Amino acid sequence: MAPTVPPPSVPIPAATPVSVPADSSIWDRVSNWVSENKAVVYTIAGVSVVITTAGVVYYLRKGSEQKESGPKLSKKERRKRKQAEKEEAEKAATAAKTEEAAPTQPKAAAVESADELPEIDEESVVRLSEEERKAYAAKLKELGNKAYGSKDFNKAIDLYSKAIICKPDPVYFSNRAACHNALAQWEQVVADTTAALKLDPHYVKALNRRANAYDQLSRYSDALLDFTASCIIDGFRNEQSAQAVERLLKKFAENKAKEILETKPPKLPSSTFVGNYLQSFRSKPRPEGLEDSVELSEETGLGQMQLGLKHLESKTGTGYEEAAAAFKKALDLGELGAHEALAYNLRGTFHCLMGKHEEALSDLSKSIELDPAMTQSYIKRASMNLELGHPDKAEEDFNKAIEQNAEDPDIYYHRAQLHFIKGEFAEAAKDYQKSIDLDSDFIFSHIQLGVTQYKMGSIASSMATFRRCMKNFDQTPDVYNYYGELLLDQNKFQEAIEKFDTAIALEKETKPMCMNVLPLINKALALFQWKQDYTEAEQLCEKALIIDPECDIAVATMAQLLLQQGKVVEALKFFERAAELARTEGELVNALSYAEATRTQIQVQENYPELASKLQGMSGGPGMR
Repeated sequence: MAPTVPPPSVPIPAATPVSVPADSSIWDRVSNWVSENKAVVYTIAGVSVVITTAGVVYYLRKGSEQKESGPKLSKKERRKRKQAEKEEAEKAATAAKTEEAAPTQPKAAAVESADELPEIDEESVVRLSEEERKAYAAKLKELGNKAYGSKDFNKAIDLYSKAIICKPDPVYFSNRAACHNALAQWEQVVADTTAALKLDPHYVKALNRRANAYDQLSRYSDALLDFTASCIIDGFRNEQSAQAVERLLKKFAENKAKEILETKPPKLPSSTFVGNYLQSFRSKPRPEGLEDSVELSEETGLGQMQLGLKHLESKTGTGYEEAAAAFKKALDLGELGAHEALAYNLRGTFHCLMGKHEEALSDLSKSIELDPAMTQSYIKRASMNLELGHPDKAEEDFNKAIEQNAEDPDIYYHRAQLHFIKGEFAEAAKDYQKSIDLDSDFIFSHIQLGVTQYKMGSIASSMATFRRCMKNFDQTPDVYNYYGELLLDQNKFQEAIEKFDTAIALEKETKPMCMNVLPLINKALALFQWKQDYTEAEQLCEKALIIDPECDIAVATMAQLLLQQGKVVEALKFFERAAELARTEGELVNALSYAEATRTQIQVQENYPELASKLQGMSGGPGMR
């Protein structure tokens, strides 16, 4: 099990559930790329509404912290702005309850009650002239507003209904919908706002009211569509509508994810992902008695253990699947003797990779019970606790592992990952260095130390670390791949691509049957950022997917490349594929959010084709942000 690929160099926010340390930060990587290559971005409450030069609007989930443009404000100014925004929001909420004045109509005499008006019904209205109908409709609307203001919603509904009989007007339908909204009569709200929108398809208030009703009816896709159309029509000026988009995307995705996970059969992620995790542990020889030279029947537990270890060494997707099955069968057959703890360790590892958390924790705990000296089981259980969002339990496991063997370099390497994820870079650097001091031949401790130095702002130290790596590990492709990432971050495109090319060549040379596809994807991103070369970037992603069809990062990158070109329908297919490949609930929620946002974009363009030109006008030119 010689290590080939380290955990990700991209940090995972500590506030979110953490996956096992293997390039699982797919959305972080792709989102960062998109944020640097969009045409126009309107950011509100964690959603970037990206309008590309192709006229595509797209909602992209981002971190909770957003940078504001313009000069930095003092605390007093920020408080003053926050208060003003709060007051503005309260005014908007109040204004949403009643409609603005109706379009210019004949001036009617002031009335105090409906009793002063003639009886209005379908029969009587036909006897009124056009001018009389307009005048009576205006009076009824005025009285309806008064009744609404007095919270006499049923009376207001009756008055607005009579106004509609006199003159079917979108404002009257929307006002009546507001009354139904106050009474939580959501189906009636949908009916009235739909009628208003038939008369005025761009009526923003009606769209927002219907969206809210759809939300209350748990029709999240419909609500998202209306809020999205509202944002576009209104030029993204309504902060509440934009915030509603984020909320609905999250709500839809979370509900959908729960439904999917209830029936989704567990499966291994891509071979790239599996390899990244498995090979983050130092290579060890086969346990005594399980070498290939020892003849063991595959009908025995030990024979299955031997077979599983052999499949692991193939480093292919099929090999990993067969290894997982072999370790399970080994425990079913039993009589493993001194190797029983290792069997539980390995079966627990694959349960972890498949997202079967309870089973994984049970197996790893059983392994520790059988052999407390097996430090790797503590380390893997710590990874599980990280994935479940329990960093304190993970730290406890690392401490227990150190009690068993303080000289095991793997402990410090993986504990450094914990510090890295929590943003404790100085502590991470210490542990990476400790791992190196105990075993300087493990390349990934050096790589991660260089990445950590970079994150700490010690650019010169980081570059020096990577130069030493290239000298001492010149045939290891990962060195060039990760160094290329740091060069790319500095916009040193030519140098970065040269490093990615070296990594690709070494991957082909040293691992032709199990090539790591990340250098191909990184080169694709570099070419797009540098030259906007969509064609070659897509070709590189396609090559990556031929080698590893399950690679989630390749799928997501292809989706974003297509989206940037305005190929929304094609992009949707890849976002849906990303949802299929998601391993954890957090990854699935992210993937479903992207897919639903893209699907909504398609629906908006179908339902409001006239908005396409508006989006095109808002997009500006390439490079504009």
